Amino acid sequence: MTTVYTRVASPLGELLLVGESDGTAGGLRLVSLSAPGQKGGAAVQNGWLREPELFAGVVAQVEAYFAGRSTRFDVPFAEGMGTEFQRRVWKVLEEIPYGRTLSYGEVAAQVGASGAGVRAVGTAIGRNPLLVVRPCHRVIGADGALRGYAGGLERKQLLLGLEGAACVAGAERA
Repeated sequence: MTTVYTRVASPLGELLLVGESDGTAGGLRLVSLSAPGQKGGAAVQNGWLREPELFAGVVAQVEAYFAGRSTRFDVPFAEGMGTEFQRRVWKVLEEIPYGRTLSYGEVAAQVGASGAGVRAVGTAIGRNPLLVVRPCHRVIGADGALRGYAGGLERKQLLLGLEGAACVAGAERA
């Protein structure tokens, strides 16, 4: 597998898309989609190849999402990313419908980590390497307020606004 990347302009800034390619048509698996200055975001490494043509399908979906023409992504992800717990949490994120939100507590309940497990769920969500595509921005506080987002609360608010999701912008907290 070869690590490949490209960049795409977006309302969040220039996004960095990183993938693994086996060199065949359709052999790309997305590893990361990150925004500039994102906490834990990817950075281009020596040996990575810039291959924009391999990302054409992903870029088209990202552009359609930001243009309001698409409400979901159909992108193959790289296997084996994250811990087993993180993958369970991320699966719940993938199932949150466009324009809807869940609280951290609701996500915790769905993965069987209620109570003190809410903090672990928040940590798992914060380690999601696929901003936008795996919609961690759709998780908010139980009171409807914005809570932490690796890409920054302004970007979280922008994404939720794009989707028409209800949130309490005035009660933002890190």
